[in-house]
Amino acid sequence: MGACVEIPIPGIKIDNMTALFEQTLRLEASDLHLTANMPPMYRIKGKIQALKDHVAYTSLDIKNLIDEILTDRYRQVLESRRSVDFAVSINDVGRFRIAAYYQRGSLSVVCRLLAAGIPTFSSLGLPKSLSKLPYLRDGLILVTGVTGSGKSTTLATIIHEINSTLAHNIITIEDPIEYVHQNNKSIINQRELYSDVPSFSEALRDALRADPDVILVGEMRDLETMSTAIMAAETGHLVFSTLHSRDCVSTLNRLVGAFPAGEQSQIRQQLASTLKAVISQRLLPDVSNTRRLPAVEIMFSTPGISNLIRQGKDDMIYSTIETGVQEGMITMEQCLIKLVKDGKITVETALLAAKNKNLMKQRLLLDSKNETATLTVKKKKWFNR
Repeated sequence: MGACVEIPIPGIKIDNMTALFEQTLRLEASDLHLTANMPPMYRIKGKIQALKDHVAYTSLDIKNLIDEILTDRYRQVLESRRSVDFAVSINDVGRFRIAAYYQRGSLSVVCRLLAAGIPTFSSLGLPKSLSKLPYLRDGLILVTGVTGSGKSTTLATIIHEINSTLAHNIITIEDPIEYVHQNNKSIINQRELYSDVPSFSEALRDALRADPDVILVGEMRDLETMSTAIMAAETGHLVFSTLHSRDCVSTLNRLVGAFPAGEQSQIRQQLASTLKAVISQRLLPDVSNTRRLPAVEIMFSTPGISNLIRQGKDDMIYSTIETGVQEGMITMEQCLIKLVKDGKITVETALLAAKNKNLMKQRLLLDSKNETATLTVKKKKWFNR
């Protein structure tokens, strides 16, 4: 994250959330941060920027601001758990995902502006191979990455495609509901944590009794939810969920490792037969630093991959993904190289995002030689580090 950049705005004190949300929209910011003893802070083109001459908010100011949009239920959750996630829609402004939490005894709030409408695969810049996921009959599909990597948006796009083209019963369990879907060819029921149901695991058990074709679990946070989601995929449902993990192989390690040692062999057998795909993604700044693009690693469960999962040979999965181009698979390094070749991201960005910087250097140099291209001064600077 770069240093804070001040935006010249006359001395003001914005004292209501609607006005702050409107400001977010005007500034084309992705996020609004409210912290005690600081003015409003906005993330614009990836950088945190402060409103110049805006007075610093006190802890009481922030409490009063968040009180405007908290329902009684979410207020109770915030006080009991000391944090809460929810979403709000503001007329003529947009929909925001809110994370409120206590730090050093004071409230901090982060508000993310959600995209208007639900994007398509092409508008997101996702690989075409992912477009087959909505049409799978059953199995488990995981979208992974760090917070803010676009997991919810990718899942919303897949669910929207199912809703638009297939006659299914879709049940989503989310915390919070970020994208609101309308019934189309499918029936879609969206349940929100704390508002409609107390936990992911309980909502998932309920969903299995509601004649679902497709189930979306916003996040597999605990062992019970993981186990039930795998069982749901085994019994003929198409199940989507997310995990916080860096890549496809670490996703498998985390999922298997969450279970007691005595159960891990059985879980591997179940995953070998039910796991259909893992999409690991992150968002990177484009060459103009005006928007963020997805870089993705994709693993489809081919017979070879399934066999490696079953045998616990996770160390061989990466090379299988790398050679699985015909099946639509791609490693993160291959994706980064393609984004550089297509002129969408800089070499610097690719190297910072790569798991193995030296390997990326070698492959980008080799690629340049194959195309009889010469490295730019900027590329040379990075390769000489």
